[in-house]
Amino acid sequence: MRKIGTIARGIRAPLIRSGDDLANIVVNCVLSAAEEENFSLNDKDVIGITEAVVARSQGNYAEISQIAADIRAKFGGQELAIVFPILSRNRFANMLRGIAGGCTKLYIMLSYPADEVGNELINWDMLDEAGINPYTDVLDEKRYRELFGYDVKHPFTGMDYAEYYKSLGENIELIFANDPRAILKYTPNVLACDIHTRHRTKRLLKEAGAKIVYGLDDVLAQSVDGSGYNELYGLLGSNMATENKVKLFPRDCQALVEEIQTLILEKTGKKIEVMVYGDGAFKDPVGKIWELADPVVSPAYTKGLIGTPNELKLKYLLDNDLAGKSEAEARNAMTAAIKSKDSELGDKALGTTPRRYTDLIGSLCDLMGGSGDKGTPIILVSGYFENFASE
Repeated sequence: MRKIGTIARGIRAPLIRSGDDLANIVVNCVLSAAEEENFSLNDKDVIGITEAVVARSQGNYAEISQIAADIRAKFGGQELAIVFPILSRNRFANMLRGIAGGCTKLYIMLSYPADEVGNELINWDMLDEAGINPYTDVLDEKRYRELFGYDVKHPFTGMDYAEYYKSLGENIELIFANDPRAILKYTPNVLACDIHTRHRTKRLLKEAGAKIVYGLDDVLAQSVDGSGYNELYGLLGSNMATENKVKLFPRDCQALVEEIQTLILEKTGKKIEVMVYGDGAFKDPVGKIWELADPVVSPAYTKGLIGTPNELKLKYLLDNDLAGKSEAEARNAMTAAIKSKDSELGDKALGTTPRRYTDLIGSLCDLMGGSGDKGTPIILVSGYFENFASE
């Protein structure tokens, strides 16, 4: 029996710039690391590349002025509202500057007590004490401040995001609500800024009589004045690049992952899998923030990463089918059960939630790579598809 299971390695890479040949850089970095650190590549190993360097190599950027131009084109330069933006300097502040610059007046409707990924404006205890029902009560800024004051700050950044967002434009008014239709009291022109619930939000607004409805996925879905763009996700998944520029989520990634797979096969004879990864899908237990601010964990991946694990629950087998057997008998029976398993596992798979491989491995890559100064935008995952019966 093998003594080691899954191994994830952070692979150092040079600083990636616009126009760089990322496929060859990734391949060379992985092969050089394998040679220098004396490890081998195997079939079904996985290479993950962070979306940040993919977008950078593509030069997929946009200026705040280009965001403003697209907003003016879509909403006619008149007043509009945005609903359910996430609370983030990195993720949303520059977009907000651009949106505010593309209209005469901007209403911002913030969900409360937190945004959709868990960043808190206030906490549930404060709502209970104030007798507020967040599912039905709509608060203007004056009422919000009367109830909760200015002392509540984000637990990690120390920001009062309501105050901060209002400061990013001279034409901004705040509303606090969780039903997107409440914004129609103020304007019929709405930009849905939520990520994972955006389709429902847009549907509800249109059914309620909104005049113009778009989502962040519609903004910069095409190039504007030479900007970067993303035809699938628009501004979703963007990050601040400079004070006047955002880096968009990468586009056309499928060709990249397939090229890397082909190059590795040509150079090593090993068929590895390749994926581009963004935010992992996990929740911070202290700040209660759900990490996934990108529209998907992985925008592109090779075919071998399609699907979900088909795994037996070892502890269930030990407590039931294998109870009373010796260690050797139990090991042999466990190995046999794994080798003969089919797709209908029933209770023997109890607790093995069928998450997609790309979400599981992408989350692992995100945790390994980090978003700071580790310098490992490439993650090599070995042995992920092995199990207790692997030899």
